[in-house]
Amino acid sequence: MKEPQEAHITVVDLEMAYGSFVIQKELNFSIGRGEIFIIMGGSGCGKSTLLKHLIGLMEPARGRVLYGDVSFWEIDPGDRDAIMRRSGILYQSGALWSSMTLEENVALPLQEYSDLSISDIRDLVSLKLALVGLAGFESFYPSEMSGGMRKRAALARAIALDPQVLFFDEPSAGLDPVSARMLDDLILELRDSLGATIVVVTHELPSIFAIGDKAVFLDSETKTMTALGNPHELLQESPDRKVLNFLTRGEAQPRKTDRP
Repeated sequence: MKEPQEAHITVVDLEMAYGSFVIQKELNFSIGRGEIFIIMGGSGCGKSTLLKHLIGLMEPARGRVLYGDVSFWEIDPGDRDAIMRRSGILYQSGALWSSMTLEENVALPLQEYSDLSISDIRDLVSLKLALVGLAGFESFYPSEMSGGMRKRAALARAIALDPQVLFFDEPSAGLDPVSARMLDDLILELRDSLGATIVVVTHELPSIFAIGDKAVFLDSETKTMTALGNPHELLQESPDRKVLNFLTRGEAQPRKTDRP
């Protein structure tokens, strides 16, 4: 039997809301250290909003987010920033600075948060770009590259500081199937090489099944999580018809145990 992983991030009774409008409530789950955790669900269920709560962009209406045994939203902003400096984020659009070369983009966090020399930063940037398959592209601008290459360049920037946690918001959005598969393989390689915990917001089934160790399903109708577990096991064992329909794109065969 696989040993349970130490919890890296724990969500406790979390409620997400915009004013009086509740997006999700009663969210309770943990993300193991070194785990690839998937946040999944239909459009408008609150996947990206949950990510914002985990990375410090949006404070919960109630409940807690724990990093280890530290309550993320109950510490002072300086300590919260310190936790985030040990994290990397790949946004859906990549969010590269269009007026900067790839080298300049990847160097930004190193210039801001390290004491490395210019020469050392240049060497480290080349290493990070090589790790994502972009060796030799230091002088290229984002506009000169394909969508998949821009995603990989943004990933090189996200791992510049060797983060303990990597967050991805719809990483495969806008990519062709081959590029999306390459990105999935890269995520697995980085998890293994960095030992990082990885949290991915996605609705792409190939990615969910290829990389996910554990997944949470957010339901927009009940406004809470309705499934938690390994995606392959959820596909085989979940009694929730909406979860099965999501994981099969609506082609699941009814079961006697299905809920209406």
